[in-house]
Amino acid sequence: MKTLSDVLQAAKESPCLRVSVAVAEDAEVLQSVASAVREDIAQFLLFGNKERIREIAEQECISLEGAEIVNTRDPMRACRDAVASVNKGDADVVMKGMVSTRDILKSVLDKDVGLRSGKVLSHVAVFDMPRYDRFIFLSDAAMNIAPTLDQKIQIIENCAQVCRALGVMRPKVACVAAVETVNMDMQATVEAALLSKMAERGQIRGIDIDGPLGLDNAVSIEAAKHKGITGNVAGNADVLLVPDIESGNILYKSMVYFAGARVGGMIAGAKAPIIVTSRADTHESRLYSIALACVTAYHTYNQGIMRRLIHT
Repeated sequence: MKTLSDVLQAAKESPCLRVSVAVAEDAEVLQSVASAVREDIAQFLLFGNKERIREIAEQECISLEGAEIVNTRDPMRACRDAVASVNKGDADVVMKGMVSTRDILKSVLDKDVGLRSGKVLSHVAVFDMPRYDRFIFLSDAAMNIAPTLDQKIQIIENCAQVCRALGVMRPKVACVAAVETVNMDMQATVEAALLSKMAERGQIRGIDIDGPLGLDNAVSIEAAKHKGITGNVAGNADVLLVPDIESGNILYKSMVYFAGARVGGMIAGAKAPIIVTSRADTHESRLYSIALACVTAYHTYNQGIMRRLIHT
């Protein structure tokens, strides 16, 4: 897979998974649900105020075919029940509706019904860039504010999981920073060098990691050659590991608004993918995020999903 259109196609060709939506009474959410059903990507469990969901669907002429509504008037209960449905195996992916990310994650981390895996949760964005013949994966632009070295290792592993679901079996990870040399006053460069050495020694397996690398010599072979930087990753990075949420968020939005990139995203690291789209996301981006989560779920948790499909 090289484009998000390929991801859509892969989702169509895979078994139709079920997505549980927490607090579904929102026109944009329901439009995304209807599009995903129409594209044969997923079926849905909609948790929320049943009357309000039906009212919005009627007002906006949105079909609710392929979606089952579970009447839950309290938003926090809707979050908890949506997450619990995935925990119980009634659904495969959880999606945030008209609720804050903080509230849906509170249910995801609930000890009784949540989707804890013992790993760090991190956001993975997948960009389809006009100038590149491959995906550019970005992490973490939305979850971890200032990740530690240990957290960065888990962020890389979460991102690698999504990479492999899309066919990038040995991802090349660039630990991006402001400079390409280790500077003891710049912690990002020190940790980038440590991560690179850990991968070289096999402490992080199945992933090529290099850094510190500037953004230019991470994605441009010409820029890497100009600065005399060699190696598997330089100029050929699949994954951009950013040092903190601020640089990640700015880079994410720059790629969308300046570079015209198409994007899908999800939270990885839990027992199932979590879709947390923004109000500013386009309808197209929401659909890509649903497809991305479903493809990742199928390739990562295939055994459990197949058991549910056989049972139903």
